[in-house]
Amino acid sequence: MILPETLQCVIFDMDGVIIDSEEIHKKAYFETFNSLGVEVSEELYKTFTGSSTINAFQKLVDFFNLDNSPEDLVLDKRARYVNFFENDPNLQLVNGVKELILHCYKKGLTLVLASSSAMVNINRVFDRFDLHPYFTAKISGADLTASKPHPEIFEKAAVLGKTPKENCIVIEDSDNGIQAANDAGIYVVGYKNPMVLDQTLKNANATIDDYRELQKLI
Repeated sequence: MILPETLQCVIFDMDGVIIDSEEIHKKAYFETFNSLGVEVSEELYKTFTGSSTINAFQKLVDFFNLDNSPEDLVLDKRARYVNFFENDPNLQLVNGVKELILHCYKKGLTLVLASSSAMVNINRVFDRFDLHPYFTAKISGADLTASKPHPEIFEKAAVLGKTPKENCIVIEDSDNGIQAANDAGIYVVGYKNPMVLDQTLKNANATIDDYRELQKLI
């Protein structure tokens, strides 16, 4: 793995990269699907990974020709997620990521969070695990026009980090996120989260399964 020579900014995804929350997101989604009486296949659900929640429910409404409002379904799913988030004592940061964040911060690198999650969920995670001091900016894909795999979120992350794209790296665990980074023209490291088994990471510039691998190179 060869990182950009003059690395100045690290752009982190959140779910599956910073926090092991993929499973509670999935539980919240499938509780919502069940409440609608629709049967979502694993193949269809996989297409939602890395997308914003509103984008996922727009797809769902179109796919099943539902009368429900995507915006209402987002609120329903979010309430279910919050319930899991607040009542799951086992919810933790991804192993090694806090050490990586501190290492990058101490080296003077700019850190930006670029997640498809809603800002309320981002702040909930940052509050719980005291991450606010280390990040220059946080971006929610829910606030943007397009969702991953569209590159908008990472293009904006580089702008908010005040760093040329060639001096940035993205850390992602989803194929949609990796495609977004590819199309933004930013070097992307694919993190093989053991909790996320349905993503190939095949288009990442490099892949890791332990953050210590990356930390040694920064």
